[in-house]
Amino acid sequence: MDLFRSATRELVYNFSFAGNDLHRHGEKRSDASWFADIKQSDNCGLALYVQNKILIDHKAGNVFHDRAVADELRIDWSEAPYLGEREGRHYFAASVPATEEDFDESSPFYLENLRTLALKGDVPEGDLGALAQASALIHWHTTHRFCSRCGKESFLSEAGYRRDCAHCGGLHFPRTDPAVIMLTTDGDRCLLGSTERFMEGMYSTLAGYVEPGETFEDAVRRETQEEAGIKVGRVVYHASQPWAFPANLMIGCFSEALSSEITIDKNELSDCRWFSRAEVRTMMAGQHPENLITPPGISIAAALISHWVEHG
Repeated sequence: MDLFRSATRELVYNFSFAGNDLHRHGEKRSDASWFADIKQSDNCGLALYVQNKILIDHKAGNVFHDRAVADELRIDWSEAPYLGEREGRHYFAASVPATEEDFDESSPFYLENLRTLALKGDVPEGDLGALAQASALIHWHTTHRFCSRCGKESFLSEAGYRRDCAHCGGLHFPRTDPAVIMLTTDGDRCLLGSTERFMEGMYSTLAGYVEPGETFEDAVRRETQEEAGIKVGRVVYHASQPWAFPANLMIGCFSEALSSEITIDKNELSDCRWFSRAEVRTMMAGQHPENLITPPGISIAAALISHWVEHG
């Protein structure tokens, strides 16, 4: 199977945060009366955040809570963005006016970060996708409470997909930062790098932010040459992954190398190597003689590597 011809076929996502099945009702979000009505509904679920961590109840393990819990924790509904609707239930996100220290062992709730929830695998994929949406929105609203034009306090509008400034009329929209993540191939081998941030022995795909005025394809070529000194020709899109840390969208691509001599940017990578398909297979299986491994399955990096090993 030709990797570059098969990469555009319909995909089944096998990584986290890409399975958000909420109906976002973008056509209704400008209707303030509709938004006010659904916020009063008893059939709603809220993702509640305490200092960027998700509130979970010990007993049932719920990551979405009902109105009674939200009201008990004194959330500010005027700052609760809308996520969407599923089977008649409307979902929101909100910050809890508390600190991590308020949820000790005696509390009926505990706190968990989104990455750990995904690694545990206990949350349905649709809920993980909705939590990624919630995390990105909560982070944006928390860090953009003041108008960037005049400095006055802004307020939530468009059901949480805009902030308005009553003083100067400024309109501000949630940001998503695109980043390319790419597996560069050279025949029967692929390029993987490692950084000091990774767990010991882990090698992964290269990645980097898309810069202003740049296509995804050119970002792949630039980042690969900057980090590893490898020139890249053909670039093919494979799939994308919301990565709410805090608000990225990972654009997963395959690319073909035009050169093979690696020159490592030590500010970005601690090591970078060419790996054969057979060697990568042992890394995925945890059987590499040097104890080298590939990324965990929650990431699109793992999906790119796995797809190349199986179908490239």
